[in-house]
Amino acid sequence: MAKEQGHHQHEALKHRHKHYHVTHYLHQGENWGHLFSTHTHDHNHPALDHVHIPHRDVDKEHRREAHVHDHARPDESPA
Repeated sequence: MAKEQGHHQHEALKHRHKHYHVTHYLHQGENWGHLFSTHTHDHNHPALDHVHIPHRDVDKEHRREAHVHDHARPDESPA
């Protein structure tokens, strides 16, 4: 069976990126407050075989793609 145009594989990889967190809190008689924090850590992606319009800029386009993220072990997230 012939492969479709745009069919390709991504090898498993690890990389680092920043995560942002916001905690909301409310003290009685006050307005909502926000606590912002960030952290950077290794993050993994399993190998992937799929079809789509080829990447023009993998790093930029990756930020829009959904993926599993395990906060307990971000560099060993499940496939």
